[in-house]
Amino acid sequence: MNLNIISIFKSFFSSSKRIINISYKPSRHEFNKSIRIIIIGILIIGLLGFVMSIIIGLLAGTPILP
Repeated sequence: MNLNIISIFKSFFSSSKRIINISYKPSRHEFNKSIRIIIIGILIIGLLGFVMSIIIGLLAGTPILP
């Protein structure tokens, strides 16, 4: 049992080391593009949730804002 846990950790660390070795630091342009995409995604999901809450509130007859 103890040997199995050690081999699992060794496998995890070797695959983690491989991922770190092939990864690189993004350029400023790549970083800014990623940030823009993330922010747009968050805004879309938030807007979708807000619209759904308004629709559900109107269908249920409850006040939209407290």
